[in-house]
Amino acid sequence: MALDIQHTFLDRFLRYVKIDTQSDPNSTTTPSTEKQKNLGKLLVEELQEMGITDAHMDKWGYVYATIPSNTDKEVPVICFCSHMDTSPDSSGTGVKPIIHQNYQGGIIELPDDSNVKLRPEDHPHLKNKIGEDIITASGLTLLGADNKAGVAEIMDAAHFFMSHPEVKHGNIRILFTPDEEIGRGVDEVDIEKLGADFGYTVDGEKLGSLEDETFSADGVVIKISGVSIHPGFAKGKLESALKIAADIVAALPKDSLSPETTEGMEGFVHPVSIKGGAESAEISFIIRDFVDEKLIEHENFLRGIMEDVLKNYPNSKGEFIVKEQYRNMKNVVGQHPEIVDNAIEGMRRAGVTPQRGSIRGGTDGSRLSFMGLPCPNIFAGEHAFHSKEEWASVQDMEKAVLTIIHTAIVWEEKA
Repeated sequence: MALDIQHTFLDRFLRYVKIDTQSDPNSTTTPSTEKQKNLGKLLVEELQEMGITDAHMDKWGYVYATIPSNTDKEVPVICFCSHMDTSPDSSGTGVKPIIHQNYQGGIIELPDDSNVKLRPEDHPHLKNKIGEDIITASGLTLLGADNKAGVAEIMDAAHFFMSHPEVKHGNIRILFTPDEEIGRGVDEVDIEKLGADFGYTVDGEKLGSLEDETFSADGVVIKISGVSIHPGFAKGKLESALKIAADIVAALPKDSLSPETTEGMEGFVHPVSIKGGAESAEISFIIRDFVDEKLIEHENFLRGIMEDVLKNYPNSKGEFIVKEQYRNMKNVVGQHPEIVDNAIEGMRRAGVTPQRGSIRGGTDGSRLSFMGLPCPNIFAGEHAFHSKEEWASVQDMEKAVLTIIHTAIVWEEKA
């Protein structure tokens, strides 16, 4: 089916990235930063201008909207979801997007910081973008394509459907979330209100990527209680909790089971912070694997290291605390193969070669899947996210819009 589309995603994207929506992991509020609502308010206004009358933002900063069904068929309700926040890892204030038209290879220099350059050897996907239009920031900030590319693409698809009632589809739900970058993106989602049967996060990287498998994830905190005493009188008595914690970290494998030594389907044990003093100390870890049972193996291995280290400190104690974070979405998505099959068909109709794969990480879709909304991840065209070298291809973003549209059409046809 040839689609008559007057695309709006580029203007939208250039507008959205200028709104600072950086989330804050140290905040206890939802959203973690009030400024995320500035984008949410704009999105609601634009959705309502399209004629989507139920578009609204709740008190938590979540944007909900419905593209109403225009078919007599009973079609499963599909949700497309992207997050509005940007990463705390790099500034999102004063983003100045730049379009490098008709990229011809070589290094892309960013004007506001001569030290920030996009080198093809550092960005392998850039080598495949000859002749395309590349969007970057100016060198002082991240771009925000993660995930405002997805937001703009969903908005463009919504605009198309509202402008083309002749194109049949079922009810399509839209969800824009805050705080994904700090792991709290679906904490306050109202699944019942959302009312979708299946979903797609639009938050992937390279053209054609379709990810229906993620890490399973736990967090582990080891709390050490040592023996503190004045250092001038410490011989034979002091058992520094900080040194015990350092010994535990030092005992981790040097050539395996860490992010820097694993790839593909390999999991890891990764210390992310250590704090404390002589009397008490605390180490935080993230544990990752694609197989749930291996998480337990990794945790038992880490617990064994703690216990072995503590044998050298007979008067000290350790507490080993495990907190579940998320689980491999494939455990849920795999029970509904039509979700992936329809997205693959949507990509093919959009002229995109599907590339099904796994994420060495998690998405909002991981948790949504276990909340009752099976939700794989499709590409948005964002690259080098969380950095000043972040970039996106205009042509990839256009293909993402077409994929969203065609996927919704496939669901209606197959109903």
